[in-house]
Parts: sequence; structure tokens; C-alpha cells
Amino acid sequence: MTNLERLQLEIKGISLTTDELDIYLQESDLTSNIEYNPQSNTNKRNILKAALSILESIANQPELMKNYKQDDITISQFHENLQSRIDQLERKIREIPNDDLAYQDGASFFYMFSN
Repeated sequence: MTNLERLQLEIKGISLTTDELDIYLQESDLTSNIEYNPQSNTNKRNILKAALSILESIANQPELMKNYKQDDITISQFHENLQSRIDQLERKIREIPNDDLAYQDGASFFYMFSN
């Protein structure tokens, strides 16, 4: 599975061209035709960052911020649901350990204060 295919799994139901998806991947330091590495926390984080960028782009389109009714199904509060998903993705990205700072026992450290 390539990075492009993995991103498409993450944003299932959102229709974008391959060129548009390539741009989002490049902005997240990924190449679309490179093999996706599920063991790499950096790779996971960058895929989620690309998905987050796509959702943020959708959130910047005011014409989408309305209620939808199709047959007997109503999708209400589109903006609130979209913002909730964005918040979930941001939280998930923060929770993924950094490959560069992780120790063998899984612990990591960070600088709380700096000069």
C-alpha cells in the first residue's frame, strides 16, 4: 500500500483528484508512490496531518456549512461534526510518540522549559 492509498483510506468519502492529494502529501513530507510503513510513527503522523489539512480545507468552505437532507436522512450540524473530527485528529496526532525522541522502553522526554 502506498502513502496515497493510505491517505485515501483515512479520508474515505471525500472526493479529491490525485494531484490534489499529492499536494497534501507533499505538504506533510510524504511522497504518494512510496510504500506506506505502518510501523513508523512518523509515517502515521504525517498521513494524519495530511488528512487533517484536507478536513481544514473543507472547513474553510462556508457554502458547505449547512444542513443536508437526502431522501429521509438529515445530516445536521455539518460544521460541528467536522470540527469535532478535526479535534479528534489533532488529539490523535499529538498522542503518537515521536520516533526521534522515543527510548527503547517506549518512554519519551520533552523540554517543558527552555531558556
